[in-house]
Amino acid sequence: MAAITASMVGELRAKTDAPMMECKKALTEAEGNMERAEELLRIKLGSKAGKAASRITAEGVIVSATVVLGSGSQAGAVVEVNCETDFTSKNDMFLAMANACARLVVEHNPADVAALSALAYTQDGYGPTLEGVRKGLIGTIGENMSIRRFKRYEGVKLASYLHGTRIGVMVAFDGDEVAAKDVAMHVAAMKPVALSQAEVPAKLIDTERKIAAEKAAEDAEKAKADGKTPQSAEIVAKRVEGSVQKYLKEVSLFNQAFVKNDKQTVEQMLKERATTVHGFTLFVVGEGIEKKVDDFAAEVAAQVAAAKGA
Repeated sequence: MAAITASMVGELRAKTDAPMMECKKALTEAEGNMERAEELLRIKLGSKAGKAASRITAEGVIVSATVVLGSGSQAGAVVEVNCETDFTSKNDMFLAMANACARLVVEHNPADVAALSALAYTQDGYGPTLEGVRKGLIGTIGENMSIRRFKRYEGVKLASYLHGTRIGVMVAFDGDEVAAKDVAMHVAAMKPVALSQAEVPAKLIDTERKIAAEKAAEDAEKAKADGKTPQSAEIVAKRVEGSVQKYLKEVSLFNQAFVKNDKQTVEQMLKERATTVHGFTLFVVGEGIEKKVDDFAAEVAAQVAAAKGA
C-alpha cells in the first residue's frame, strides 16, 4: 500500500475543499490514487455537503462566554450557531464548535462572521480554521450548519442568562449583579426591543402607527354601516397616538412591568437597587428565519413517481 503523505492530503484538500481527515481516509481507501480519492470524496461528501449548503438552518443553539479583564471589568459575547434539526443541536461535536465560537469572539474580537470563521481552530480532526471545522462537521454529521450572528461587549460588567440553549441574553451594567441577572431573565421572558422608548426603531413605530390607523379606519366604516356617527379626525388621531404610546411602553425594557414584581417597572427596580443598565442583547434561535415545512406525503409521492419514470 502506498504511503499517504501530508502533502498528498494537502493537495487533495486544495482540489476538493473537503475536510482533512476525510481526504486522508479517501486516499487510504484509494491506495494513494489521487483521482480515485477525489471520486470517493464526491461520492461520500460531495452530494452530502453540496445539498446541505442549500438547506435552511433554523434550529441550533445560543451560547455565551465571558472573561474578567485586568481592570476588573469583563469581555463577553453571545453567539447564535444554527443547524437544520433539533437533534443535531444536541450533538456533542456541534455544541463544542458553538462554544468555541463564543470563546473565539471574546478572545479575538472579530469584525464579523467571516472574520470569526477565518480564526485558527481545530476540532475532531478538522481545521485549521473555524470554517474548516464547520465544513468538516457538515460532512460528518450530514447537516448544514452556520454561524449566524454574535454580539461582543468589553470594558463593562456583564450578566448573562441562557434559557436552555434556545434563548440567550447578555446585559451590560454597573451596580448590583443580582439585579442585572434579574434583568437578563426579564429580557428572556418579556423580549423588549430596546432599552427605552426613545431607542425603539423608527420602522417598528411606523408599522404600529399604520396598524392603529387602519384599525381606526375599519372602526369608522363599521360605525357608518351601523348608522352611527364616526369619531372625529381629532379623536381618531388621539386613538392612533395612544396605541403607539401603549406599544412603546410594552416593548421598551425600562417601561415594562418587572416580571418578579409587576407593581414596579424595570426602571424603578433598577433605581431602587442602584443599578444602571447600559445595553442588552437578546438572541432567540431561528428568530426571523423562515422555516421549511416538509410535506411528507408529497415527498413520498414524488419519489414514487420518479421511481416509475426510471
